[in-house]
Amino acid sequence: MGGLLRKFLTQFIKFGDLEVETASGRKFRVGDGTGPSVAVSFRDAGAELRLLLDPESAFGDLFTDGRLVVTRGSIFDALMIGTRNVNVAQPPKWLVAVQRFRSAARLFVQRNTPAIAKRNAESHYDIDGRIYDLFLDADKQYSCAYFEREGQSLEEAQLAKKRHIAAKLAIEPGQSVLDIGCGWGGLSLYLADACGAKVTGITLASEQLVIARERAQRTGLSDRVSFELVDYRNIASRFDRIVSVGMFEHVGQPHYDEFFKRVAEALTDDGVALLHTIGNTGEPVPTNAWVVKNIFPGGYVPSLSEIVPAIERAGLMISDVEILRIHYAETLRHWRERFLSRRDEAKAIMDERFCRMWEFYLAISEASFRLGITVIFQIQLVKKVNALPLTRDYIGETEKNLRQGEKALA
Repeated sequence: MGGLLRKFLTQFIKFGDLEVETASGRKFRVGDGTGPSVAVSFRDAGAELRLLLDPESAFGDLFTDGRLVVTRGSIFDALMIGTRNVNVAQPPKWLVAVQRFRSAARLFVQRNTPAIAKRNAESHYDIDGRIYDLFLDADKQYSCAYFEREGQSLEEAQLAKKRHIAAKLAIEPGQSVLDIGCGWGGLSLYLADACGAKVTGITLASEQLVIARERAQRTGLSDRVSFELVDYRNIASRFDRIVSVGMFEHVGQPHYDEFFKRVAEALTDDGVALLHTIGNTGEPVPTNAWVVKNIFPGGYVPSLSEIVPAIERAGLMISDVEILRIHYAETLRHWRERFLSRRDEAKAIMDERFCRMWEFYLAISEASFRLGITVIFQIQLVKKVNALPLTRDYIGETEKNLRQGEKALA
């Protein structure tokens, strides 16, 4: 088995410095010797076979189960090597067949009825909330931060993200805002407090709903912010502004037409909407199989070419697109480092296996953003060509005004 493993990894790993110890104790190196030196060890021959048959799914499972151990460097270092080499070598025929099957099956896998959507949301977002407290900022922002300068703290960058989004929405005091996928309510509360908006936040995660409502009461904003357990397909009212951050990845490609149709129906004629979603920089491909199976069931990272046609068919106009590149890599680095610094607490709440799984999830996500495979799309939508000012200057001006308002409230 060790010989097959060596042949496969030699073909696959062209860049990097990876030492591999087989279950029998034999060692070999692959790569060109560049970058951090990483060493991994297989604990049993069955683990080697699993990796050979389906590396995309097996690598994370083997690490999570302790059957593949990183003995030098970190799992992030190992994943950077693997991710860097993904598109370098021609994969074996059996792996090509696996990928073709996943491509053919992805539309079926992304079936997302209201019942399935609720179950998928709760499977991830309703785990013990203490886990999220270990690595998120105090506002519990579980999406890409916006780093305005090097060395900015996670808290500062998450506040900058909310400010950046608010500026793009160009909210006037008293306007109504719909926050689709509001999470723990941080953005909704910010838009109400900083912009004077009347905000409705909707989620499918029951535990998030409880916390969001508690926060609205605690901050004295419950007269301006309401949170509801509602599927986007059941939106009944119309809103001046609509925002969705980190939720579109759960919609599923077969439902894009319905999503944007609902947005168009709910948006007033002179309204503005903003979609903030993880995106794939290349052509459409299946989302990482391990992530879909273990972290985000039903999740899918779309290419821009999949989103734009659905927007056009809904009768909406794209008024602005911004690509946030390294921002999520930096966000995930902060999350990963925070989680690892409090790993013992996470183990006490969950168990060792969960800690390995969560570290792998944060590491593989960071590697994908660090190497430009995935980015953030911020897509601004309108119905009328004159719904926004003539130039983009209003974004910076609004951010400046919001920043001054935040200082006054501090």
